[in-house]
Amino acid sequence: MTTLDQSGKTRLVHELLNQQYGIQAIRGRLEPLHELIATVLSHRTTHANEVTAFRTMMERFGSWEAIRDAPVEELTAAIQTANYPEVKAPYIKQILSRIIAERGDANIDFLRDMTTEDAMAWLNALPGVGPKTSTLLLLFNFQKPVLPVDTHVHRVSQRLGLIGPKVSAEKAHAILLAYLPQDATVLFNFHRHFYWHGQRVCTWSYPKCPQCVLKTQCDYFQGENKRNTNRTYV
Repeated sequence: MTTLDQSGKTRLVHELLNQQYGIQAIRGRLEPLHELIATVLSHRTTHANEVTAFRTMMERFGSWEAIRDAPVEELTAAIQTANYPEVKAPYIKQILSRIIAERGDANIDFLRDMTTEDAMAWLNALPGVGPKTSTLLLLFNFQKPVLPVDTHVHRVSQRLGLIGPKVSAEKAHAILLAYLPQDATVLFNFHRHFYWHGQRVCTWSYPKCPQCVLKTQCDYFQGENKRNTNRTYV
């Protein structure tokens, strides 16, 4: 399939999900620095455990500066509900140290005035921060035209055949972004709808293919039909 075909298919499934879920306005969930640190905590853990870890951390230390200065063992204990707290605690301390040292304050609102490329580069240079974290922050909080690819977006995109089976989530950021208009509202809705669809319909196990509005466009569904016409979906 050519790039043009892939772009057309990507836009088509995006429109179908727009109809399914409705157009959403861009909204930041949290204050930008809160969003950044919460996203670091969220890696490979549940939202509930992320929220508990963040709340416990703030209750115990009270400020970004106190978290920066906390002994790493104490910070690790405070965020223990998040998976891999022994990895995340040093990252959080290093991130806060760098931001405060460079900016003189625990604040990253300056990213709003940077170009998308410069803001991405600045964030990706922080310890423990990669494309998923950077794009989530820049799209949700600053309405930059970037596309976050989490596990749900990645899985749905692969099953549809928008990206190849060996394409990593990191590489998928650029591939999928190239297929879509460089408009923050479009990209926000693409991300949200693919995220919801992966949670509710195109689940990791037992995808609900018969009720999926994308099944006629889906390589996975068509392939499963060819391999086993007697397969039972739930």
